[in-house]
Amino acid sequence: MTLQRQLGFWLISALVFVLLLVLLRDVLLPFVAALALAYLLDPLADRLERMGLGRLTATLVILLLFLTVIALCLILLAPLLGQQLVGLVERLPTLAARLQALVLEQGAPLLERLGGSKLAEDAQSSLGNLVGEGTKWAGSVLASLWTGGTAVVGVFSLFILTPVIAFYLLVDWDRMCATVDGWLPLDHRDTIRQLLREMDTAIAGFLRGQALVCLLLGVFYAVGLSLLGVNFGALIGIISGVLSFIPFVGSLIGLVLSVGVALVQFWPDWTLPLATLAVFAAGQFLEGNIFQPKFVGDSIGVHPVWLMFALLAFGTLFGFVGLLVAVPLAAVVGVLCRFALKQYLASQIYHGGDRMKAKIVQARIEADL
Repeated sequence: MTLQRQLGFWLISALVFVLLLVLLRDVLLPFVAALALAYLLDPLADRLERMGLGRLTATLVILLLFLTVIALCLILLAPLLGQQLVGLVERLPTLAARLQALVLEQGAPLLERLGGSKLAEDAQSSLGNLVGEGTKWAGSVLASLWTGGTAVVGVFSLFILTPVIAFYLLVDWDRMCATVDGWLPLDHRDTIRQLLREMDTAIAGFLRGQALVCLLLGVFYAVGLSLLGVNFGALIGIISGVLSFIPFVGSLIGLVLSVGVALVQFWPDWTLPLATLAVFAAGQFLEGNIFQPKFVGDSIGVHPVWLMFALLAFGTLFGFVGLLVAVPLAAVVGVLCRFALKQYLASQIYHGGDRMKAKIVQARIEADL
């Protein structure tokens, strides 16, 4: 098979795969969650196998322990977080209106001094529209998360299907990997295996490290906001920690919510709103200088601009599921792009007529692989 036909085959296969994902995006959430769960727990199952347990027994032990921990967390936290969630949803329009009034009350004299009463009226109208649109956008986001992530299977089906699918995947994980390895093209098997190892390193490092970072950030924000006495502090902290799995989203949402609630709650005292801001500043410092370098490191290997583009692109294509898988897929694309760049730099397209130099560079690349 010529190179052109090989490229055509793989491009068509990739397009068909993406098309299937787009068409089935409404039912993917439990399967994506189960795949991620099995992928994360597979090293633990392998370790238990080396200790003498069978694969089926190891899988049962791991999933039972995992589900027990999740159930305990839900039993302990669900009443508190549920109560705060209901209260936040009920008071969100009032909080938004009160925050708007505070901003206008404090900013109106300055605006009148700068541009007269006309500018103050225009600013009041613009701010009202902005708050209204922001509240509507927040409601539409929550609605899209609900309908897009659970329209077909529902929330309870998600919690039922995910452990079952994860169980079957975890039991057959090594067998599935061996089967897929047997499908690799024989002429390029070593190269593809090397690329898959690089992808595995990037994805595993991010998933396991980022999960721990999210846990630590959620606890830090929840404890910090609760100690300050911010209304719904535990809920906002947990939401910020969980959404930190999506880079830049969790910290921004938590910051806006907590500072807005603190301003409405403690005004005209500036101390506690500033302290709330300091909690998130400290959280960002811990995440950027301690948590991320220690638990995640440079495992992703992609530029922040590419990361933000991946979040927007996959979020648009696949909704909430796309946001969850954007970073791992960005890491995979990064590995493939670096490999393609190495091949280009070693090709005659780059070196022109200097074939000997191209062969030397190609030999060095193959030695590195």
